[in-house]
Amino acid sequence: MITTAIADLIGVAGALLVVAAYFLNLHGSLPTSAYRYSALNLCGSAMIVYSLIYNPNPASLLIEIFWASISLYGLLKSFSARRRE
Repeated sequence: MITTAIADLIGVAGALLVVAAYFLNLHGSLPTSAYRYSALNLCGSAMIVYSLIYNPNPASLLIEIFWASISLYGLLKSFSARRRE
């Protein structure tokens, strides 16, 4: 059984993924058009949502749903662009 502490660790790891994607983008080594950027954001957001199931916070859940949706859009856009190449 998953404990709240494990859910918190998963959420923290997800937050680190989102921050890492942002940092790598600002550093210039991960453009927003790269599928990895959206994939990191989507995975990180999903991990945060998972932790919010154990520690509900409506405002955080709302922003993460939007974050995941936008990341999924970016991922689909990236894959679509790769198919056209």
